[in-house]
Amino acid sequence: MQAILDKIAEKAGSDLVTLLAETLTGSELNSLLLEVFDRKTASMRPADLLRQYAINRFVQPSDTDVIQLRTKELAVLQLLQALNFTPLELSPVSLLGTSSVLGSVDQKKIISATRGTEVLSDATNAMAIHIASQQQLHSQAFSSFCTTHRHIRTPPVKVKGHSAHFTIACCVSAGTDTGNYNFETTAITTHFTAIQRILKEIFDIDVQYFKLQPRAGYKNSEQLLETITRHLKDSHPIQVDTTVSPNAYYQGIQYKAVITHQGNDIEIADGGFVNWTQKLLQNKKARFFISGLGIEYLSRIL
Repeated sequence: MQAILDKIAEKAGSDLVTLLAETLTGSELNSLLLEVFDRKTASMRPADLLRQYAINRFVQPSDTDVIQLRTKELAVLQLLQALNFTPLELSPVSLLGTSSVLGSVDQKKIISATRGTEVLSDATNAMAIHIASQQQLHSQAFSSFCTTHRHIRTPPVKVKGHSAHFTIACCVSAGTDTGNYNFETTAITTHFTAIQRILKEIFDIDVQYFKLQPRAGYKNSEQLLETITRHLKDSHPIQVDTTVSPNAYYQGIQYKAVITHQGNDIEIADGGFVNWTQKLLQNKKARFFISGLGIEYLSRIL
């Protein structure tokens, strides 16, 4: 990457990256990029598109059974709605910086676009911004939302059955700290129950256990883990990985939902507490819990 940037800077005769990133205003950069892309496409021919299609993994369709996947998506949303999650239909793009500013994800892993947008790579980030913009957290009310969305990410695929773009069921719960970890225990119980029911009732597979992983960045993390473990032990199968890991993404607790398929343990869902609404609303009492479930991957392997 740096070699390419150096080559471009040499051609331009200046520090082009600094000029574009720090000197131009957002509207100036957007106008420039629109003109650049307009000129680039003006010289392209249909044969060029076909050649690019053969080598660009981001634009090729998934090989999943689309009817089965859509049927499962609808069933998941209907079940979640019955469990008091409000379904949302998100835009295919989110604000530029949605993943890197909130989730500390490298922007190079995201497909950035013009007009202040990026291709949506994580629906939970976008839902956090939507909820904060609607001032859902200005009261102490507990609220939950869900969606199914096709995500796209740029890092090379390393796991068989994974692809550059994929559909995930995403759930979030928002609220305010009212003491005694009331939000935390309610949110994690709500999500674990939803995941168990989705897997059992829609995919006919059981959760073997939920793995709780302590994470830094949460006040009294040990007490949080102890409270949640005690709260869940009689209602959900849990295991605790006591290795504390610094994590810029999750705060306090991260979890994995583990299933067994053909003798192999698979981490099919992932989630935890994040501080995104705290940042967005500048309110230390704001609380947010997220979950992502790989429903396309499930449809493929089952």
